Amino acid sequence: MPTSFPPRANPYLALHNIEFRYYLLMRMCGTLAIQMQAVVVAWQVFELTNQDPLALGLIGLTEAVPAILIALYAGHLVDSMSRQKIILRALGLLIGASAILGFFTLHISKWLVGSPILPIFGVIFLTGLARGFLAPAFFAWLTQIVRKEELPNAIAWNSTNWQVAAVAGPALGGVLYGYWGVGFTYLVQFVLMSGAFIFAWLIRRKPLPEHKAGEKLRERLFSGIRFVFGHQVILAAISLDLFAVLFGGAVALLPAFSAQILKAGPEGLGVLRAAQSLGSVPSALLLAYFPIRRHTGKILLTCVAGFGGCMILFAMSKYFWLSFFWLFLSGVFDSVSVVIRSNILQTYTPENMKGRVSAVNSIFISSSNEIGAFESGLAARLLGLIPSVIFGGVMTLLIVGFTAVKARKLRDLDG
Repeated sequence: MPTSFPPRANPYLALHNIEFRYYLLMRMCGTLAIQMQAVVVAWQVFELTNQDPLALGLIGLTEAVPAILIALYAGHLVDSMSRQKIILRALGLLIGASAILGFFTLHISKWLVGSPILPIFGVIFLTGLARGFLAPAFFAWLTQIVRKEELPNAIAWNSTNWQVAAVAGPALGGVLYGYWGVGFTYLVQFVLMSGAFIFAWLIRRKPLPEHKAGEKLRERLFSGIRFVFGHQVILAAISLDLFAVLFGGAVALLPAFSAQILKAGPEGLGVLRAAQSLGSVPSALLLAYFPIRRHTGKILLTCVAGFGGCMILFAMSKYFWLSFFWLFLSGVFDSVSVVIRSNILQTYTPENMKGRVSAVNSIFISSSNEIGAFESGLAARLLGLIPSVIFGGVMTLLIVGFTAVKARKLRDLDG
């Protein structure tokens, strides 16, 4: 008898859902705005502090601290009230932050507040607070918008959508800043963030998540931590991301590389910031068509190791397009690992705990991205720009080896 094969899944399944399309547009606009702001603020602060790499690290620390402090409470709210309301209020705060940053570019602001350095860091603190609520709310809201059979496909398209925005955002921010100035760039960012708010508002209200009656606040706040630390696969996956990006990420130092090593200016900075995401887009699209079904854990570990190797080679490059290539390739590896981790979290987390578990994950992400930015800036000050990135890449490879040995359930994850 001929062998029968199961039909290949429809790669556009989740896109037939109009509310999922609104969700993607919301995230596209919001990510574009956030990525543009990151480029503009980094270059602004770098210039205002006479090209001090530590100041770039302080930007990440200022955003990470409020996001981490609010994360557990944010997860509790996401699992006990309307996720749409949380998202709308957080986006409203980001819209206000965009307006304030735009105001600081006007001459009258210099007369009112003097040096804009401290006010800029104050606004960054507010954006960190808003993003502390957005991360678990976005994660948990997705499963209310798409059906269970649409979820794996939705995760792949959501990752692709984010990567596309992360490609266009830095490039657009760098070009607008370089050719039309900081004020116009903040205006475009304000419009995009307002668009994200509108698309979030268009999605129909969803029922409140189920939760235990009479459960104490303290118990709810820490139940997500207990769940994550009691699940080896989830803990290993997000810990791998935490330490790999904490040591291996070089994004925070790109203004210094663009200005001092590659001599590329703000336009080149925008291109370099987009390089990783530009590499992530084709791999994320490929995963939407051909999802990973076997040897998941080994592929995850291999991709994180590849990311660390790319960081070492990037640090050693003295040529702009070679540096761009290594960042591009690191984005390819990172995209695969992001989709795998997202599927692990969505698959193993119960619906009524998605906010709290995602909040714990967001603490890990904030620690790796924003605190990692501070670590990068501090390491660059102490070790020098290039040695600090090489050191981080080597640490990433060591962490992958340690995880492969100690977390056997993740290493042997298959499917």
